[in-house]
Amino acid sequence: MIPQDIEKYCIEHSTRPSSAVSELGDFTKNKIHGSHMLIGELEASILAFLIKLGHVKKILELGTYTGYSALAMAEQLPEDGEIITIDINPHTTATAKTYWDKSPHGKKITQILKPGMEALQSINDQFDLIFIDADKNNYSNYLDWSLLHLSQNGSIVIDNTLWYGKVLTPGLDKQTDSIISHNLKAKNLEGYTKVLLPIRDGMFLITRS
Repeated sequence: MIPQDIEKYCIEHSTRPSSAVSELGDFTKNKIHGSHMLIGELEASILAFLIKLGHVKKILELGTYTGYSALAMAEQLPEDGEIITIDINPHTTATAKTYWDKSPHGKKITQILKPGMEALQSINDQFDLIFIDADKNNYSNYLDWSLLHLSQNGSIVIDNTLWYGKVLTPGLDKQTDSIISHNLKAKNLEGYTKVLLPIRDGMFLITRS
């Protein structure tokens, strides 16, 4: 959504993930199909900022992929912090676990290998940060669940909410329309402060007013 040279400049002036996270990112780009699903360094820096700002201790992530975002967030948590991350792909999550096991922060991460909505049925905790980056057709359902499981001062971050700019053209496909519906639902929430940022593929931030 922004020129690459400007994004690079922003990354260079931000708190960046560790070399371990960068190594995982490089491996994903070079060896794993679908590496465009990585959140990238700038989003990782924003998540790090939100974790520190909100004194976050407990995170739920929907969409693990190769574990880049989970490890980047785990590095920012206190020693007693925890991330629960949910995904359905045993192959990419196996890559994630390999890199988590190399890091002293990997112990903060718990992996659930189930479809998102099925996994959420057995989770009743409250979370300080909920990061949604999974199947787009369930975005509205994930948002509904998140609103019920958000701690008092917690935040929800939803990735890919500009969807390559397709959100400006309803009717293109089911995924696009699902994201448009989610964005409208988020926009109309009462009692919440929201901002949709044109960073990477769009980051929607939501917290209580």
